[in-house]
Amino acid sequence: MGQQEKVATSLAGSVSEEISASLTAVDAELARRYPGDPGTRQPVHTVYVPGDVFGPGTLRSWGDQALAALDEHAPDATSLAAVLGIPEELAGPVHDRVRAKLEREPVEDLRIDFEDGYGPRPDAEEDEAAARAARLVSEVYANGTAAPYMGIRMKCMEAGVRDRSIRTTDVFLTGLMEAGGLPDGLVLTLPKVTYPEQVTAFVRLLEAFEKAHGLDAGRIGFEIQIETSQSILAADGTAAVARMIDAARGRATGLHYGTFDYSACVGVSAAYQASDHPAADHAKAVMQVAAAGTGVRVSDGSTNVLPVGPTAQVHEAWRLHFGLTRRALARAYYQGWDMHPGHLPTRYAAVYTFYREGLEPAAARLAAYVAKAGGDVMDEPATAKALSGYLLRGIDCGALDTAEVARLTGLTRADLDAFASPRRGDLTVTAP
Repeated sequence: MGQQEKVATSLAGSVSEEISASLTAVDAELARRYPGDPGTRQPVHTVYVPGDVFGPGTLRSWGDQALAALDEHAPDATSLAAVLGIPEELAGPVHDRVRAKLEREPVEDLRIDFEDGYGPRPDAEEDEAAARAARLVSEVYANGTAAPYMGIRMKCMEAGVRDRSIRTTDVFLTGLMEAGGLPDGLVLTLPKVTYPEQVTAFVRLLEAFEKAHGLDAGRIGFEIQIETSQSILAADGTAAVARMIDAARGRATGLHYGTFDYSACVGVSAAYQASDHPAADHAKAVMQVAAAGTGVRVSDGSTNVLPVGPTAQVHEAWRLHFGLTRRALARAYYQGWDMHPGHLPTRYAAVYTFYREGLEPAAARLAAYVAKAGGDVMDEPATAKALSGYLLRGIDCGALDTAEVARLTGLTRADLDAFASPRRGDLTVTAP
């Protein structure tokens, strides 16, 4: 130990107290608006099925159709890798994991659609379909065949369909309550939101439902679907999507980009409506910035090019979907929409390739950070958070195994959780 330094100050303690007092309101506002990521699993996709099509065997049917497509058009690791350009060393693990995923859990998030995919119907018909959806969702959760996340997309809050939207939401939620309660994986999607006041109105609807059933305030969350230019840039020049998150009063769980409605809204011709169009990139970038730190997650949209027909045509559609999914992952959009069972093989192939090719570099970098935690640290805590989040997302979707991540990093799942979401509690790392 060297000579102990004399520590001198010039300011009275009251200065620090006054400054802290002046920032109390700001501290509270930061905590309210930017609580950080919730640390829960985010599904890699959302599958949309019309309300009159969804049945008790829908999830398994999608998995079986996806497996059949894989067997017909890319029956082994070599052929799948050749179609999609997967590196040779990853071909086997990716192909095996894709097959296992389609057999075990083909759909991570399913939305029963009462909007565009369902269309206008007589009220009695939609009432019955919404009640049936509630019954079936309750049944699959009860028998263990549900997707991790399930719910409905009702119609929007615009004048022409508002009453129908409210009624469908009420019928569905009431049916769930009568069948035993709301499942933990319940997700609602509010489409075509243009004004923050529409979000406020939906919050009032959920508040009234919670009060009617004695549920905890804030129990029911929902996603906001961004499908209009006004939701990105309001008439006064502000970012309306940021105000929508605030209007949700902590209930917003996601912002979902609607590829085709948004593209049409800004005048993109049908042939060029795609998730990699510059207009789409702009909208999603604004969504991403607005949601950062709020705990609200951003989802990419879909492609309307279906992998059907002769093998050459399926391969072309697969390459497109694989490329769009990889592009989205690199831009930190970790979720997207899948509209056809044939999209599932390339959804998981793209996701698994993304996480497996980065496994060893990410693990080595995180392990190095932990080893230097008490010394000369080059990476910052924010980098450790990003690395841990990357590994956790890979584990959650089945791309990575907890054991292999632990072997490469020396960290437990609890350690990774602590790095990824420090607000859960004090960071305790069990590795040496």
